[in-house]
Amino acid sequence: MVWAIENGDVLLEATLQHLALVGQALAISLAIALPLGILAARRPRLHGVVMALAGALYTVPALALFALLVPLMGLGQGPALVAIVSYSLLVLTRNVAVALREVPADILDAADGMGFSRGRRLLRVELPLAAPVILAGIRLTAVLQISVATVAAFIGAGGLGDLIFQGITQDHGDKVVAGAVAASLLAVAADESLRRLETRLRLATGLAG
Repeated sequence: MVWAIENGDVLLEATLQHLALVGQALAISLAIALPLGILAARRPRLHGVVMALAGALYTVPALALFALLVPLMGLGQGPALVAIVSYSLLVLTRNVAVALREVPADILDAADGMGFSRGRRLLRVELPLAAPVILAGIRLTAVLQISVATVAAFIGAGGLGDLIFQGITQDHGDKVVAGAVAASLLAVAADESLRRLETRLRLATGLAG
């Protein structure tokens, strides 16, 4: 780890690039998956179609997807974002749909009895109760995205994967180890912090265990 100590600024910059890429991808994924999950929960026929399409995207190997996107979008973060988001939709959409379907019927009936509109019931009752399960999907997705973002350095997306690929090309073992360890620690940190938040939400909503 001598290289990491001597090049802390380079490692920090790569880590921040990695975080920025994953942060953008996660925000875009949520913006797409949340409405899709709500629709899938409301309409059983649509659920199968949405899950099938998201599942098809999930099964495409990362390098194959990059190879398809590069001729259309070129190199850089653009195709990387598309690929990372594509891999995220299955887990996020499924968790949103499952979470909403698991909201107890008696609670929904009580909200209807209080005169809640469907939109108000969704925002004030269903989504808050579904939050722990949705957050579990976000936790899994964040770890997945950190992993895929590492491979995305292959098409010029930057980040910690760039250090790994540079180290392999230069036969520089310390650089490979620094990039790999940093990416692993990032995934562990994201998983642990979101897991703790998920536990708090479960306790707050009475869904612990």
